Amino acid sequence: MYGNVLIVDDSKVSRMITKKIVLEISPNISILEAASGDEALELLKSNEPEAAILDFHMPGLTGLELAEKLKDLMPNLVITMLTANIQNEIKAQAEALGVGYLTKPAKKEDLETFLMN
Repeated sequence: MYGNVLIVDDSKVSRMITKKIVLEISPNISILEAASGDEALELLKSNEPEAAILDFHMPGLTGLELAEKLKDLMPNLVITMLTANIQNEIKAQAEALGVGYLTKPAKKEDLETFLMN
């Protein structure tokens, strides 16, 4: 179980739902939230998450572009995409980066599996 999780999604509602589910799974997890890739990168200057849950479609960097930057900065960070984008090409790109892939809406079982690995 991770102690510090970064949630990046431009939708405040999606972040709130994801955060609620994560806290149901483990109430002691510390959660960092960002509405964009740039905001997430700024958070990393003073925080070291162990895991990240990223949306794909966001202003500025896409979730995959952010995942690449995060992997360069923090090679041990465990990352999954949580997105409504179900294109096989996006899923294949995520897998090629070593990034997990979950579909929205967020499901407790899926997030629990991700957080327990």
